[in-house]
Amino acid sequence: MQGLLIEDDALFARTLQRSLERRGLRLRLASDGQEALQEARAERPDFVLLDLNLGAESGLALVAPLRALGADIRIVLVTGYASVATAVEAIKRGADDYLPKPVTAEALLRVLKGECTGAADAPAPTMTPLSRLEWEHIQQALHETGGNVTAAARLLGMHRRSLQRKLAKRPGPERRPAYELDS
Repeated sequence: MQGLLIEDDALFARTLQRSLERRGLRLRLASDGQEALQEARAERPDFVLLDLNLGAESGLALVAPLRALGADIRIVLVTGYASVATAVEAIKRGADDYLPKPVTAEALLRVLKGECTGAADAPAPTMTPLSRLEWEHIQQALHETGGNVTAAARLLGMHRRSLQRKLAKRPGPERRPAYELDS
């Protein structure tokens, strides 16, 4: 399957792209609406992962033009600003699914394969571990401060040495719960 990820957060986009490509999907990236529509017209994707907030743009405005490219394109809105109002609006405009961030690659794969429809059907094992969320939050703070550990620690409200210890303990790969491995 080949998809298009429309995401303005370059760090998140690259991380998700690598994660999904390790699972056998091809994923092209776009950071704004104009680039996304150009990419989608150049090579029609099987699915689109669309962020709600694209800088000053709204991802909702892209749902209808993307849907017009093909009724069989699976459009999944993935957002850190989830609300019932935007979920309803996304579905009205033609999105197939709506997932709140953070979302794991496994949860996205299940939605893309049609095994579940959104976060309501996703069982607890698909939740991102707290250590991974903390790591991503720290990486975002480092990105916003240009890699300055002292400034990132200040932004996160922690001591610089505490942040350095956390950076030394990069979280490992996500593990599946034992009850899921037995089946």
